[in-house]
Amino acid sequence: MRHLSSRLLLTAVASAAALTAVPAAAHADTGPTRMPPPPFGSLDGVGGVGGIGGPGGMGGPGGPGGFGGDHLTVSVSGSGAGRDGTYELECGPDGGSHTDPRAACGRLDELAVEGQDPFAPVPKGAYCTMQYGGDATAHITGTWHGRTVDSSYKLTDGCEISRWRRLVPVLPATAP
Repeated sequence: MRHLSSRLLLTAVASAAALTAVPAAAHADTGPTRMPPPPFGSLDGVGGVGGIGGPGGMGGPGGPGGFGGDHLTVSVSGSGAGRDGTYELECGPDGGSHTDPRAACGRLDELAVEGQDPFAPVPKGAYCTMQYGGDATAHITGTWHGRTVDSSYKLTDGCEISRWRRLVPVLPATAP
C-alpha cells in the first residue's frame, strides 16, 4: 500500500511539473475577436486609467462613453415586428433616436472592455454552422472610439447569427 501511495505522489508531482513547464502562450486564447485592432485599449480610455463609469459610460477622453464624439447610424431591414428603420446612436453622452441608447452604448463598452472589436467581420476561413436565421440585415456606419465604422450584418449562417446576437441591443433581437 505504501508503495502505491509513493507512486501516486510521484505521478502527481511529475504531472504538475510537466503542466507548469508548458509556456503560457500555449494556453492563450488566440480567437479572432480577442485581440482588438488599434486604437482599442488603454490609449482610448477602455479599461485604462479612467476606469469604468457603469453601464453606458466609460471613463476616458471626452468623458462618459469613451470618446465624446461616438456616433453611429444603425440601419435595419427585414427584422419584422416594427424593428426596421434607421436609428442614430450617440455614446458619451448616450442619446440619439435609437430605442435604448444607454443599453446599446453599454453593450459596446462592455465588448471593448473584454478586448473585442464589436464591428469585426467573421474571420476568413472560419468554420460556421450551416443554418439560416432569417431575412434581417443591418448596416452600421459612423465613428466609435476614434475610428471609422462601416459594418454589415446578416443572419445567413451560425457565425453571422452569433455576430448579430453579440450586438443586441445595438441591433434588435431576432427570433431564433
